[in-house]
Order: sequence, then structure tokens, then C-alpha cells
Amino acid sequence: MTPDSSDSNASAANQATQPEPMASATFSASVAPLLTDLLYPSESDEPIEPVESYLKMAEPVTVSHIKDWLMLPPSEFVEEQPEADFWAPVTTIEDWFGDDEKATAAKFQALKTKLETTLTNRQVFRVGNTEIDVYLLGKLAEGEPRVGIKTKVVET
Repeated sequence: MTPDSSDSNASAANQATQPEPMASATFSASVAPLLTDLLYPSESDEPIEPVESYLKMAEPVTVSHIKDWLMLPPSEFVEEQPEADFWAPVTTIEDWFGDDEKATAAKFQALKTKLETTLTNRQVFRVGNTEIDVYLLGKLAEGEPRVGIKTKVVET
């Protein structure tokens, strides 16, 4: 077997195990400009990135599904959170906000609007206790894998 043929076999194997890349790649490309320089606030402000999963179930995703997808042990803490709780701290304009804070809230509002118009069946999951991975996942179309965004919050 030549190196060229083994590379093409590896490439074909990788393509077979990847979730349907067209829809998720299009989603990632469409939200990426909205995520530039956008940090989710907590004790440690963290970036937000697009994420995709292989989860295709018709019913709502459960904590068990998230643990299976992320290959977490049963003892790992995972909870579902209302989507409004995810957006409230970053889209609410406070009286004391200056121009920078208002601009950041506007960026988060644009991201929220994009996700609301692009994804259906959106759900938010928190994974962990102190350094918490937060996933906002939804469906692009029937049968597509779930896609969304991921960030981290630190709560001590």
C-alpha cells in the first residue's frame, strides 16, 4: 500500500465518522463573525465558539444524551437551564452601562437573534460544578445533528 492510498483511506474513514458537515459548517461560518471578540461574563470571561453534535433525536435532548455525547461519567453534574437564564445577563441593558457595555449587549442580542432565527428546539445545558461548560444547542433542520454555541463560566 502506498502512502497516498493510506492517506485517502484515512480521509474516507474520517468523512464517514463526521456529522453531516455541510449544514454544520454553514452554521459555524454564519455565526463566527458574531463571536469575534465576544466574551461570556463570569468570574473568568470566556470566549464563545460554535459547536456541533451528532445528536439527532426527535425528542428533546436529555441530561443523559449530553453525558453520552460528551462521554462523561455518571457522577459528572449536568443540568438543563432555561434559555432565558443564559441570555439575561448578557442582553439586559443596565442604567449604569457605558458605550462599551451597550455595544457588547448589542452584540449578544445579535447573536441571540441569529440563533433564534436559525435553530429550533433550543436547549441550554450546564456541565460541571465550578468551571462549567455551557452548551446552547438547537436543530437546523429535521434529521440534522444539533449545533449551537459553547462557552465556559466560572462560579466559585
